Amino acid sequence: MGIALSWKRVNAIPAPVLFVLSGISMYAGAAIAVDLFGHATPAGVAWLRCLGAAVVLLLWRRPPKAAWQGKRLLLAGAFGVVTAGMNVVFYEAIARLPLGTVVALEFAGPVVVAAIGSRTRRDLIALVLVAVGVVAIADVRIAGSPLGVVFALAAAAAWAGYIVLGKRVAIGGDGLDSLAVGFVVATVVLSPLALGTGEVWGSPRMLLLGIGVGVLSTVVPYALDQVVLRRLGQARFAVLLALLPVTAGVVGFVVLAQVPSVIEAIGTLAVVAGVALRSRDDAGPVAEPPG
Repeated sequence: MGIALSWKRVNAIPAPVLFVLSGISMYAGAAIAVDLFGHATPAGVAWLRCLGAAVVLLLWRRPPKAAWQGKRLLLAGAFGVVTAGMNVVFYEAIARLPLGTVVALEFAGPVVVAAIGSRTRRDLIALVLVAVGVVAIADVRIAGSPLGVVFALAAAAAWAGYIVLGKRVAIGGDGLDSLAVGFVVATVVLSPLALGTGEVWGSPRMLLLGIGVGVLSTVVPYALDQVVLRRLGQARFAVLLALLPVTAGVVGFVVLAQVPSVIEAIGTLAVVAGVALRSRDDAGPVAEPPG
C-alpha cells in the first residue's frame, strides 16, 4: 500500500522534473563507475551495473510467474539486452573518446526517434533547437579513435531501441516487473563480459560500488523513465532526453564550480527552448503503475 502511494506521488511530478532527478542519479552513478575503470574493463563495469540492477530490482519487485512467460518474457528480455548493450558500448566509447563527443553522437538515436514522431513545423523547429543545443553543450571533437566513434554510434542505435521497446514495456501495465526480468535476462546473456571483472570479486568494496552503480545509473533513472513513458509519446520522451546533458552541466556548475563557456550556455538555452516548444503527444490517459 505504501509503495503504491509512493508511486502515485511520483506519477504526479512533472515529466521534466523527473528527467532532472533521473539525470542527477545517473551522473552520480557515472562518477562511481569511473572509480571502477581502473579495476575492470569498461564492458565489465557495464556488466556489473547490469548485475547490480538485476539483484536490486528482483528484491524490490519480485515479479510474478506470468512475467517470466511467453511474450512478456520475450519483450522484457529484448528490452533488457538492448538497454544493457547500450551501456556496454557507451562505456567502451567513453574509454576512447571525450565524454562530450560521445554524448553528442549518442543523442543521434533520440533525435531520429523524435524526428519520426514529429507532426508539425513547430515540432521540427523544436527538434533542431534541441539537436544544436546538445552539440553545443557536448563540445564535439571527432578525433583520435574511429573505433570509439563506432561504439558511440552503436550506443545511439541502442538508445533509439531503448525508447521504442521501453514504451511498449511501459504501456503493458507491468513496466517495473518487466524491468526486473529484462535485467536478469541481460545479465545472463552478457555473462561472458564478467571475464573483465576479475579483480573486482576480490574486493567487497568494489562489489558494493558495482551495486551502487546499478542502483544509481540503472534502477533509479530507468524506473523513472517507465513513469514518464506511461505518460508521454515516445517522440516527446526522446526530446526531453536532451535535459540530461543540461542537468550534467548544472551539476558541474553547482557542485564542481565548472563554469560553462558562452557556447555551452547558448546550447543550454537552445535545449530548454526546444523542450518548451515541442508540442505534446496525444499519449492517452495515464495508467497507474502496478502497486
